[in-house]
Amino acid sequence: MAKSKLVNANEKMAEKVTAAFGKIENTVVDGYTKVENAFVDRYLRKDGETVEEAKVRLKREQLQGK
Repeated sequence: MAKSKLVNANEKMAEKVTAAFGKIENTVVDGYTKVENAFVDRYLRKDGETVEEAKVRLKREQLQGK
């Protein structure tokens, strides 16, 4: 049984909307990560510590209840 033109058009639109949402989501997450890294670097990082090491240390301190 052949699909109707309406069903085909709906499927194409759904694919495009999903792809666009994925691009928007990636852009937002990347932007947030840049802001988060800049904040950690400027205010929370200790001397000689990388941003990633600072994030790990902060997470560990949070779990320990400091």
